[in-house]
Amino acid sequence: MEVAANCSLRVKRVLLDPKFEGYKLSLEPLACYQLGLDSAVAEVKLRDDQYTLDHMRAFGMYNYLHLDPWYQDNVYYVDQLGRVMNLSVTLDTALRKPKEVFRLPTDLAAYDDRLCASIHFSSSSWVTLSDGTGRLYLIRTGKRGDGAAEKWEIMFNEECGSPFIIIHSASFAKSDMHSVSTLLLRVEKDELDAQGSGFHVSLEWVTITEINKEGDQRYEVFKRRILQGKSVPHYAAIEPSGDGIMIVSYKPFKFTVNVENQCEENEDEKTGGKKKEPLYYWQQTEDDLTVTVHLPQDIVKEDIQVQFSPENISVALKSQPPLVEGKLFSAIDPGSCTWIITENNSLEISLNKREEGPMWPELIVDGTPGEFIMDPARCSTIAERLMHLTSEDMNPDPNKENPHCNAQELEECDIFLEDSTSLCRFDGNTMKITHMVNLGSNQYLFSAAVDPKEMPCFCLRHDVDALLWQPRPDQQEDMWEHIATFNALGYVQASKQDKKFIACAPNHSYAALCECLRRVFIYRQPTPLSTVLYNRKEGRHVGQVAKQLVATLEAHDPILGFQATNERLFVLTTKTLFLIKVNTEN
Repeated sequence: MEVAANCSLRVKRVLLDPKFEGYKLSLEPLACYQLGLDSAVAEVKLRDDQYTLDHMRAFGMYNYLHLDPWYQDNVYYVDQLGRVMNLSVTLDTALRKPKEVFRLPTDLAAYDDRLCASIHFSSSSWVTLSDGTGRLYLIRTGKRGDGAAEKWEIMFNEECGSPFIIIHSASFAKSDMHSVSTLLLRVEKDELDAQGSGFHVSLEWVTITEINKEGDQRYEVFKRRILQGKSVPHYAAIEPSGDGIMIVSYKPFKFTVNVENQCEENEDEKTGGKKKEPLYYWQQTEDDLTVTVHLPQDIVKEDIQVQFSPENISVALKSQPPLVEGKLFSAIDPGSCTWIITENNSLEISLNKREEGPMWPELIVDGTPGEFIMDPARCSTIAERLMHLTSEDMNPDPNKENPHCNAQELEECDIFLEDSTSLCRFDGNTMKITHMVNLGSNQYLFSAAVDPKEMPCFCLRHDVDALLWQPRPDQQEDMWEHIATFNALGYVQASKQDKKFIACAPNHSYAALCECLRRVFIYRQPTPLSTVLYNRKEGRHVGQVAKQLVATLEAHDPILGFQATNERLFVLTTKTLFLIKVNTEN
């Protein structure tokens, strides 16, 4: 059985700045332009039955503004009339009204239980689209960078069950056949989860493939796979080749359904849905072992054959093949071994270890494994020995002057709620985890499409900094590359209690975050100064400085969308689209 490789993220020291002093607030004015929308954004607010934190993360904090990574400075949104609207920026000072590029065939107002419409740009000429009612569209757009050539044409659409949002998609070709894979996110009611939130999260991985039959070109669903978990993933993306996916989540995901080939989880259904009982149970102390074998009815003592040797054991009934047989993990004393039939019709075998002390990891080497049962007395002893490591008291020894950790010294922005987040890579063929990273307290911050031909990057907090990681699925030994650092951003963002979205420029020149209302904060990378400053306190020259800029929008509506390019920021509210000029074009 293949085991997932436990990996670690390798930080590039050359990208860290241990001498970073902080951001200097700049009063430099930022050019800000705004456009009134003909029709308001198609915002969908949470219903009364969508009350969990997962609903809020998946749908309540949804980014309604979509940036086209293939053609920067093109943003899209869906309005209340069901129109996909596009704003293409060529000149900041002469902004044209957003134009309609596609209209959803569905009357959105007729659905009470719909989610927000979602869009993802699979390639330079393909788009996946959801109307929020449960229908998936695959659309060929033509060359989007050219307004005259951009024409959105539906190539595939299908009802996919309950409503979902699209979180990622990828277009690829194999054996001269074009395919598009997409990830659909749902938060579904879970009747079996009586003690939790009552919901589970599902990721449906749908692959749509081009079919050519007698000159008829069409697209059909080639494969459907479903993963389930207990928390909304922070990050989920399909590899450019379509061979695997990567997920960052607080709680683990696993495959549950594969339409083409049933997963291992469904094998129990073939055997009547009953879990197979182990052939035997065993437990041990430092001196001996006890093996329990359940006997069929009407078995008497004369029908049982038990044989011991210093290194082997055999248990058989009548003339049948042995129930338990094989080489023991270590030597025993066969002269002092015994067996009896208990009142509950079980065979209980006592084995004395030749060497006292060492605990056995298994009873029989390379044989049919039984189920190990930990001795209650030993569990209690281990718990007592580990009590000092798991005590809820910060200082269990009152005579000890300095506790290991003083919670009073921690600031609120240093406390991580998500301390068991993991990064996993799933193989699309075996549907197993091939690589896994325990992120520990490396808080997930945001994702960004730096290179549209690659998977989206994800940004994690490392100490006070924010590190940007680029997945490299073709590099098995070093699958995640540290490509940029935003100094002190991890600490800074934690202090912004009203933050809603975080983004960064594809060229890493700045990072930005916005609050729920009006304010936008921009953090530029350190740049050389035209004149060298002198730090009198430390007695040294300062050759570069990192600037923080603040923009306040002239709007009272909540911010619904936020996207960053190398030159500008786009901010979307219910009725207005703002454009903030951050950098000048090279």
